[in-house]
Amino acid sequence: MGYKIITDSTIDMDHKMIEELGLTVVPLRFTIDGKTYKDKADLSDMPTETFYAKLREGKMSTTSQINADEFTRVFEPVLQGGEDVLYIAFSSGLSGTCQSAFIARDELKEKYPERKIYVFDSLCASLGEGLLVYHAAMLKRAGTDIDSLYKWLGENVLKLCHWFTVDDLNHLKRGGRVSATAALVGTLLGVKPVLHVDDEGHLIPVSKVRGRRQSLDALVQKMEETAIQPADQTVFISHGDCLADAEYVANRVREKFGVKNIYINFIGPVIGAHSGPGTVALFFIGEHR
Repeated sequence: MGYKIITDSTIDMDHKMIEELGLTVVPLRFTIDGKTYKDKADLSDMPTETFYAKLREGKMSTTSQINADEFTRVFEPVLQGGEDVLYIAFSSGLSGTCQSAFIARDELKEKYPERKIYVFDSLCASLGEGLLVYHAAMLKRAGTDIDSLYKWLGENVLKLCHWFTVDDLNHLKRGGRVSATAALVGTLLGVKPVLHVDDEGHLIPVSKVRGRRQSLDALVQKMEETAIQPADQTVFISHGDCLADAEYVANRVREKFGVKNIYINFIGPVIGAHSGPGTVALFFIGEHR
């Protein structure tokens, strides 16, 4: 039997890659200037550059998760068409979206007992979630069945490494990631935090580095410490409207590890509302997170 891979907009892939991988993507929402928008990969609701320009002007953005009814509306036509569902969710450590999907799954299981409906908590965010979904789509394309793919996800998700740095500590302060004092002192001293997503899917500060260039180099250093056969990997890099910094990291990764396949894209508005402009994130497969 066939199956469909479904995920959500926090994968931060562009529209072209989503189409090439055959994914169905459910949008989360963000609110800015008193208006709510869908986080769409085709940017039809709001171009990403416009979103970051608003943040730089001092505008605040809030985000909202996907509810169970929305998931039901997406999952049910697939089930009615005779296919199974594998939904790969935004980290439960960062959003209640995954729990909404479990509610929809349980309701639909009663209605379609002959169908398989898997909900997998990626414990990932941004292009980290995107990289996990990319590998899943490649395995599906190679003929992997839904049960084997679900098992593979469970065995490999904690090897999906996320390393971030941010340019403006005030966005992390608003989200409760750093204290007001730490944000003030860090800003005055030019301190840049290095963060990762841990085994429970939470965004965790790990270290502090003096200066922007050093913080970008620290991401590459983390890759050197844990990456498995980096030259053979596909590496993803996302950025908060700072392409030159993302390309700097990409060039360092190419030079240091011989990586050939690097995909760079924006951090979308849902993640970007909390991380802010100037965020750079590096994603790869490692021995552990």
